[in-house]
Amino acid sequence: MSRVGRLFGLTRRVMGHTNTWSTNLRLSVQVPAWARVSVRQCSGKPPVDPPEGDAQEPWIPEYIEKFEEPLADKRARLVYQSRKRGMLENGLLLGSFAKQYLATMDAEKLALYDRLINLPSNDWEIYYWATETKPTPEEFDNVIMDMLKQHAKNENRESRITLPDL
Repeated sequence: MSRVGRLFGLTRRVMGHTNTWSTNLRLSVQVPAWARVSVRQCSGKPPVDPPEGDAQEPWIPEYIEKFEEPLADKRARLVYQSRKRGMLENGLLLGSFAKQYLATMDAEKLALYDRLINLPSNDWEIYYWATETKPTPEEFDNVIMDMLKQHAKNENRESRITLPDL
């Protein structure tokens, strides 16, 4: 029996013979109290409480436009946000749209696209507007939404079954 096997009393049965190491090893490990406590990681700022009232809809923090953000940073953020939507349909649609159009958009179009993907509280709304299943509200009926609707039609029959590379 090996030194480790003797230390822990381990045995292993190989073809009827007793040997080192066993599957019957039961170690009891005590976890210190501080390791069992859930620690919330945060920015150091106190959390903002949701508004009182309708408890049926999940609370979403208010959208804050980033006017001073450099265009390169805004494009990078919008590419990421276009891909990571929480629902695959919009990830594919907006991710491929962002890859095709974001690099050529000016500051005004970037601001409109930023508002489009960050203001509605429900991603299904964006999907329904882009696929023209539901009418687009006036607030979002602009040149960017027209481009997105045209992109959603996929008249060239491009394969959009995977997210584009970052």
